[in-house]
Amino acid sequence: MGILKKVSYAWILGCALLSTIAVAQSDAKPNVIIILTDDQGYGDIAAHGNKVIKTPSMDKMYNEGVHFTNFHSGTTCAPSRSGLLTGADGNRAGVWHTISGGNFLREKFVLMPEIFVENGYATGMYGKWHLGDAYPYKPEDRGFSETVVHGGGGVGQTPDYWQNDYFDDTYWRNGTPEKFDGYCTDVFFSEAMAFMERKKDNPFFVYISLNAPHGPLNVPEKYYEMYKNENAINEDQKAYYGMITNIDDNMALLDKKLDHLGLKDNTILIFMTDNGTSTGHREAKGKVQGFNAGMRGHKGSQYEGGHRVPFFMRWKDGQLSGGRSIDQLAMNFDILPTLIDLCDLGKVPSPGYDGTSLAPILKNETEKLPHRYTVVDNNRLQQPVKWRMSAVMDDDWRLIDGKELYNIKKDPGQEKDIAKKNIEKVAEMRDAYENWWAYISRDFSRFEAYKVGEPCIKETTITVHDLHSDDPLAWNQAYIRDPNSGKKPAFAEGFYMIDVLQDGYYEVELRRWPKESKLAFNATLPQLGTKKEWYVPRPEGVVLPLKSASIDIDALHLDRPVDMKNDNVTFNAYLVKGRKRLEANFVGDDDTRFGAFYVYMRKVDAKSAQKKIK
Repeated sequence: MGILKKVSYAWILGCALLSTIAVAQSDAKPNVIIILTDDQGYGDIAAHGNKVIKTPSMDKMYNEGVHFTNFHSGTTCAPSRSGLLTGADGNRAGVWHTISGGNFLREKFVLMPEIFVENGYATGMYGKWHLGDAYPYKPEDRGFSETVVHGGGGVGQTPDYWQNDYFDDTYWRNGTPEKFDGYCTDVFFSEAMAFMERKKDNPFFVYISLNAPHGPLNVPEKYYEMYKNENAINEDQKAYYGMITNIDDNMALLDKKLDHLGLKDNTILIFMTDNGTSTGHREAKGKVQGFNAGMRGHKGSQYEGGHRVPFFMRWKDGQLSGGRSIDQLAMNFDILPTLIDLCDLGKVPSPGYDGTSLAPILKNETEKLPHRYTVVDNNRLQQPVKWRMSAVMDDDWRLIDGKELYNIKKDPGQEKDIAKKNIEKVAEMRDAYENWWAYISRDFSRFEAYKVGEPCIKETTITVHDLHSDDPLAWNQAYIRDPNSGKKPAFAEGFYMIDVLQDGYYEVELRRWPKESKLAFNATLPQLGTKKEWYVPRPEGVVLPLKSASIDIDALHLDRPVDMKNDNVTFNAYLVKGRKRLEANFVGDDDTRFGAFYVYMRKVDAKSAQKKIK
């Protein structure tokens, strides 16, 4: 009897302990993982009807979680990311372009990772940032405790580490360059999973923001081989589909990792893309290659194919499961308010959210969200233009450029303009746009600026990627190697915005090649890469004969000759605190004047500066 009592008591204690653990687990805040791919469209997934592409992990998530069929992002990369991370319209957040200084996310906004940090989460970010490559705009300045990222809007773009090409590249870990082995997507997933393992005992927010399948279409050969014999797609699409299948394989590894760590059920996993397809659909000479789910338009377009994107969400413990489909209009800037509600986060003061929480419809607390109009556009200019490449949207209607009207439910391909038959609807939607424009354009008179002279920052790197100009820029390293390798010569004039934080002497160093290249002005380079079908080579690096360099900072003008045997031209100047325009230019032997490709600024002591000036 005594033994029975002991067993019974132990059994009761064990049940109580298990009950306590169960309650603790149910009360634990969920982990959050966002996987954002680059330039993958709605039609580039088998679950959406694509008969060629292989995406079993994405399809599994589509069937296991909740998916939206009327979800929208920005029409291009950086504007989409700014909306996601701020909960605000990308234009209002200061990001309406991908280059030319229009991709700096305004400093005043409180970002998603900062809110998670305030609520006790560990935060990690892996891959593509594209919202500013200098302090205080970098991801490690905006709430991420660990980062492994490339520069600019893609691997191999101008702000990226020199000669990166998707394979065995150098990325920045928490701001410090580090060499990694392997293909870019594999590296970013691997680093993210290592972070999750280290932080498994605490809630974490992880942002896996991939550069793939953005061009150049470089992919491990085995993934190209998967599609090599497909006749329904062209050569570019074979590499592009291979990049997507590689992402899909990494998603399978992530699922296994979460399962192994016992975190899968209480993790909110989101899969989405940043804009419409760049490569997955082509029409040429009456022949259609690829698949666009019946939509009109591709990346950058105001038509549906430019901004309707996949959005899958899975959270078993939160009952976001079962393959449920939601057809109501949702936006990328709805995600932050939604996660604040789902994770029960304290709201951190911010300039306000433009999105609405989707939690009520996700949790089946309502069948329909309140009616609203939203707007997407493409304003890749220094000065945004009203109505330019715009779409005003609600659940059923699309007003294009303020003129064309489509009922998206009856005419998903946007083939029949019915504006003349619906004059009142057009007027109503035009009014919605006017209100939107007045709201999002309030800060258009202020550009964000590079901070120079911050005591904790030894040197500020400025690249031509961010030159304020509407001329063709050398925004990727192919144009740095040979500015004449594109459709138009990449010799742009313009200015940079700088914010001098301290009065004092500064060195301003102009270069044709980046510092880490250790190349002189007169250097040439061989073509980078092979000519295999799954790898896009870069052009030879050519000499640009230069005769002079100059800087203009407000009323200050300095110029010096260029010694082609050197690797830089350096100016010393006394600068007073405040915001200024910096022009940093080279002049070629043929009198071509253009913005220096790389500019480095640092504060120096007065004694050494005066010595150099003399």
